[in-house]
Amino acid sequence: MRIPLSAPDISEAEIEAVVEVLRSPRLSLGPKLTEFEKNVAAYAKTKHAVAVNSGTSGLHLCVRALELKPGDEVITTPFSFVASANVLLYENVIPVFVDIDPNTLNIDPEKIEAAITPRTKAIMVVHVFGRPSPMREIVEIAERYDLKIIEDACEAIGAEYENRKVGSLGDAGVFAFYPNKQITTGEGGIVVTDDDAIAEKAAMLRNQGRDAKSDWFEHIELGYNYRLSDINCAVGVEQLKRLEFILRRREEIAGKYNEGLADNPHLVLPKIDFRDGRLSWFVYVVRLRENFTRARRDSIVVEMNRRGIGAGRYFAPIHQQPFYVKNYGDRTGDFPIAERAAERVIALPFFNRLADAQIDEVCETLRALIETAQLA
Repeated sequence: MRIPLSAPDISEAEIEAVVEVLRSPRLSLGPKLTEFEKNVAAYAKTKHAVAVNSGTSGLHLCVRALELKPGDEVITTPFSFVASANVLLYENVIPVFVDIDPNTLNIDPEKIEAAITPRTKAIMVVHVFGRPSPMREIVEIAERYDLKIIEDACEAIGAEYENRKVGSLGDAGVFAFYPNKQITTGEGGIVVTDDDAIAEKAAMLRNQGRDAKSDWFEHIELGYNYRLSDINCAVGVEQLKRLEFILRRREEIAGKYNEGLADNPHLVLPKIDFRDGRLSWFVYVVRLRENFTRARRDSIVVEMNRRGIGAGRYFAPIHQQPFYVKNYGDRTGDFPIAERAAERVIALPFFNRLADAQIDEVCETLRALIETAQLA
């Protein structure tokens, strides 16, 4: 793609940090891991941070650390990357979907209570596209029904809700560092929590269930190889130093997109402001108006890609993913707001070093293709 959908922002500092680790005797479970965890915990203002090899692994460890059991239910959103529900299935926990707010695309707290049953044990909150979910209402519901909260903040590092970093508002939260995220470690994720027991269990499970208090290979639980190498952590340490600059730059790009597309009556643009805190711009996603079909949206995306402009369809609802339909039945129609949104969303190129001229080209191309689709 001439203008890719996403691209990592790697500086010489990250390269030098990796080389330094490669010249050391510790490539894993070494000092860079400790430094990265300490720095992320300080940033999130949590007592603990436990680095792992992906955001998915981090979410899975939260499920295990909260001791959710087969048959337990966790309320979550169908409008998310599939991992937020998959990690529940790993432990035979049942994801219970509720529909989303049509404006924010986050889980609608007004629909949560109706989905609670005696088997409900937790709420998996997803801060979709880096926009914080309404945590005040969700926390109140969780406290009223004695439910745990896992924050899937994999797309939202740096986002804030009422002067607190997302990820720190529930029992445990997870950030992710895949190359398309705000900051990257190549692959990686991290669990943040104030709960000593959750942190201890997550650290043990990521390293094959090994007892951290023993100097022998004693594996006291069924664990996983979810470790994050010091090579990855070295990148993370340097990226975290630039996070505030990166967030501001992404805010600027989102603002330029909104200016470039503001006069188009066929688009619903994401809101730049957030009265309860701060967005962390993971992607820039627009929605076509209701008169556009999914087929017309798809034709626009295909043509943008053909012209060398990265564009994506974020997200296909989880309950409509082929695996979920095959194993749990076709539930199309159960979550109409999520389904309607998914049929009309378009993710535009969005990364730290996106140039103004590229933004202009994307906006001009999208406007032209929308007009063509209208005439079809």
